[in-house]
Amino acid sequence: MHQQIIKHLTDNDAYTFSCQYYVLQTYPRAEVEYTFFDRNRTVYPPGFDELLVEQLNYMLRVTISEEEIAFMHRRMYYLPEWYFTFLRGYRFNPGEVSVSQDEEGHLDIKIRGKWYSTIMWEMPILSIISELMHMLNGDIAGYNSERERERAAEKTRRILQNGIVLGDMGTRRRLSFEHQNMVIETMKQVSEQGGCEDESGAFRPWTGRFTGTSNVYFAMKHNLIAIGTMSHQLIEFEENVSGIFECNFNVMRKFSDVYDGDNGIYLYDCFGDKVFFSNLSKRMAMMFSGLRVDSGNEEDQTEKIIAKYQSLGIDPATKQVVYSNGLNIDRAIEIHKYVAGRMNDSYGMGTFLTCDVENCQPMNIVIKLTRMRITEKREWHDCVKLSCDSGKTLGNPEKCAYLLKQIG
Repeated sequence: MHQQIIKHLTDNDAYTFSCQYYVLQTYPRAEVEYTFFDRNRTVYPPGFDELLVEQLNYMLRVTISEEEIAFMHRRMYYLPEWYFTFLRGYRFNPGEVSVSQDEEGHLDIKIRGKWYSTIMWEMPILSIISELMHMLNGDIAGYNSERERERAAEKTRRILQNGIVLGDMGTRRRLSFEHQNMVIETMKQVSEQGGCEDESGAFRPWTGRFTGTSNVYFAMKHNLIAIGTMSHQLIEFEENVSGIFECNFNVMRKFSDVYDGDNGIYLYDCFGDKVFFSNLSKRMAMMFSGLRVDSGNEEDQTEKIIAKYQSLGIDPATKQVVYSNGLNIDRAIEIHKYVAGRMNDSYGMGTFLTCDVENCQPMNIVIKLTRMRITEKREWHDCVKLSCDSGKTLGNPEKCAYLLKQIG
C-alpha cells in the first residue's frame, strides 16, 4: 500500500479545464481513446502496473472543494458558472483506464470513454507514474531539500535577472507533489524580493517576471495565475472532422466562439507550421492574443510568426509568443535575446524546474489522443500529431505518412 499521490481535483493543468469546457460546448457526445507513450522505453519494475491501478482507484475519492471552485471562479474568469456545477458532480472513473505491463516491463495504458470525462486523466496518470518511479528509484528518499531549495532560488534569480517572463509547466513529469510545491513557493518568494544587489552593492530590480503555474491547485495555494489555454488534442480531433488544411482555422473559430476572445494563446504546431500559416486569417490572428511554440527551431519559428503577422498588417510587437519546447534557462535567455523585443515573449518550463534534481533521471512520458468518433453512433478514426520535430510525431504511422504526403 502506497499513500495516495493525487489528492486534489485541481492538481491538474489549467488547459485540462479549458479544453474540457470546450469539449462540453462543441462535442458533448464525442468518444475518444488516449494512449500512453514512453519516449525512453523505460523498463518498469515488476508489479508496477498494480501500483498504478491502486493509485487510479484512489482517484474515486477525489472531488472538487468549494475553495478550489472559488479560486477558479476568480482567476479563471473565462469559465462560466454552470461549468462549476458540472465540476462539482465530476467523478474520476477508473473503469475508463486499462493498464498492463509486458514481460519486458513496458507499460501499456489506454484511456477510453466520453471525451469530456476521459480528458481529466492525462495529468494525474503522468504525475503518478513519474512520482512512483522516483519513489521506487530512491530519488525521493535521497532528496536534499535544503540543497534543492537553494538551486530553485538560484535558477529563479538567473531567470529574473535576464528579463525572462516565465511560468511553471512541470506537473506531468515532476519528481513529486512536494518538490513541485517547493519550487513554486521558492520562485514566488524570490520574485517578490523585487531584485538583488550587484557586485557594487547597488540594488538591481528584476527585469523578468514569474507569471505563475499551469497547475491550478498550486496557483490557488500560492495565489498565482493559472496559465495555459489548450492542447494538441483539440486539433488532432478536428482533423478528422474538417481535414488537415482546415482543422486549425476551425479550432480557432470554435475556441474563440466558446471563450469570446479570452484565453487566447493558440498552440499551432499540431500538423507543422506550413499547414497553420497557409490559412491563418486576419480575423483569427486578431482574435487570439498570441501563439505557443512547442516544436521546431525557435529562431526559425519566430521569423515565420513575425512575417505572417506583418503580411496580415498586424504589428508583431502587439502579440505574445510563448516558448515551451523542453527549455532550460540558457536556451530561454538565448531565445529572449534573439526575439529582442520584436514580440512579447514568455516561457513555459517544465521538467527543468520540477525534476532537475541531482542524481535523478527525469521521465519522458506523454499521453496523446489516438482515436476519436464524433458520437457513439459514428465510426472510429485515428488521431495523429505531426509537430515540427520528427521525434514528437505520434500515432498511426500509415496515417502520418499519408498526411505528410498531402502537406508535401
